[in-house]
Amino acid sequence: CRSNIYSAQHGDFFLSFFFNAFFPTRRFRQMATTALRSTVFNTARTSHHHHVYTPALRSAFTSRFYAAAAANNYYMKFAESNRHTVTVLPANGVGPELCSAAIGVLNAVKAPLDFEVFPEVSDGAESEVITSIARNQVCLKGGPWVSEADDDGTYHNRNVLLRKSLNLYCNVVAVKNIPGVKTRHENIDIVVVRENTEAEYSGLEQEITPGVVQSLKVVTRTASVRIAEAAFAYAVQHNRKSVSAIHKANIQKLTDGLFLESCREVAKKYPNIEYREVIIDNTCMQLVMKPQQFDVMVTPNLYGNLVVNVASALVGGPGLVGGVNWGLRGEAIFEPGARHAARDLARQNVANPSGIILSSVMLLRHLQLDKQADQVERALYAVLKGDAKNRTRDIGGTASTKQMTAAIIDNL
Repeated sequence: CRSNIYSAQHGDFFLSFFFNAFFPTRRFRQMATTALRSTVFNTARTSHHHHVYTPALRSAFTSRFYAAAAANNYYMKFAESNRHTVTVLPANGVGPELCSAAIGVLNAVKAPLDFEVFPEVSDGAESEVITSIARNQVCLKGGPWVSEADDDGTYHNRNVLLRKSLNLYCNVVAVKNIPGVKTRHENIDIVVVRENTEAEYSGLEQEITPGVVQSLKVVTRTASVRIAEAAFAYAVQHNRKSVSAIHKANIQKLTDGLFLESCREVAKKYPNIEYREVIIDNTCMQLVMKPQQFDVMVTPNLYGNLVVNVASALVGGPGLVGGVNWGLRGEAIFEPGARHAARDLARQNVANPSGIILSSVMLLRHLQLDKQADQVERALYAVLKGDAKNRTRDIGGTASTKQMTAAIIDNL
């Protein structure tokens, strides 16, 4: 950010993202606001055409921040109440039941979390949810988020609005066999890294003439390189051996061609990671025949959706997969990896909570609450490997959502 962009009228916008990214609690944010306001605006007057966050600014801000902390004894308060506020968006379908289950487990494990819940969001009030996520930086989401039905029975998808508003560029879904769940294939351990903001989901459609419609697939080099970097970085950090780029460049030569060029460019920086390219239709066939050949998969938007759903079916269904969406400013939205509203199951108390609980485990690890994460994960696996009466019907059991959640809590 350049200093000459920010005047007093833009200051709050700048501050809201800056100190939310660095200070995890309200006490620290309130204190940081005062310190950062005076530092940024005093420095901005004398540093035109230079990046604001220079070493000099960092030093000035740090000294004011620590001075304020010492004066108000904030370190002691922070240590005593090191809690995180999580935005909870139950969304639609079975989402409210899943979020209720996840919150019950998180409370039972005594995770230091507070929840800001948005049970219902009227049309036009989406900005309140977006502001909450930007402020808290962490969100637990029950599934697809759509608006209320129009008179003709159609729904408007709010997920694209959420992704674009927060620039949730990266969707990561971990798909692996779970002990106790019988499947046709064993030893599946796939991570799908999906570009989340453009391509077929750009939302640019028009009717050229009655009976003729057009949809624009927009692919940019910036987004393609960014998602490729995320995939290879994940592979390195988690000791993965290969990255597969999924495409249809044999037909869509420019759009998917640009995606592949970007992946190849990034792959050169990681010589120790095997890189290969697989066409999307062949990918689906290979997943069904021999899923073990895939490790990390990097995909454009639509193909990632297809791959995740096929892979989820291979390990037992959409209720068994967790995922997260990463934003450019550090926001993290955790939700079931296979995004299904399951409206036909809503309010019947039959949905499998495993996916959102696995997402909650990812949330806990993201907040460095590893002890609680391990407890929840072990409890979930104990239930899945145990008596069928504690598992939901989709995985061969007889339990309701609430009964399975109670069994998980009992195993903590």
